[in-house]
Amino acid sequence: MSTNNLDQLYRRVIMDHYKTPRNKGTLENENVKIDMNNPTCGDRIHLTLQVEDGIVKDAKFDGEGCSISMASASMMTQAVKGKDVDTAMKLSSIFSDMMLGKDYDDSIDLGDIEALQGVSQFPARIKCATLAWKAMEKGVQNEDKS
Repeated sequence: MSTNNLDQLYRRVIMDHYKTPRNKGTLENENVKIDMNNPTCGDRIHLTLQVEDGIVKDAKFDGEGCSISMASASMMTQAVKGKDVDTAMKLSSIFSDMMLGKDYDDSIDLGDIEALQGVSQFPARIKCATLAWKAMEKGVQNEDKS
């Protein structure tokens, strides 16, 4: 597939998650609740997670922001739902490396998340893409301490 076709495919995936986000809303039975924002561009996220026995049983987000931040939140909730906390944190680490243009563990299928790879070429947008992931990390780390 040519680079141009891949870019178009990735753009479609991002816009699909932005226009029809997965897991949008608020959980009723959450035990992790976190609010974060990106003051440089106004993105904000309200993330609720249900973490039981080290497993992210459910994840939902609400908020507002650019297509990158909202699509990333949609993809993140899909990626971590049903995973153990260690795997969720590993996915977040891989995503962070991908955003920073570093080599990352590509043995794990990132699915739709790979569509965000091009964001690494736009430093000002990296915080948009990583906002939901940082919220998830903070939330599960705080849950471990409770």
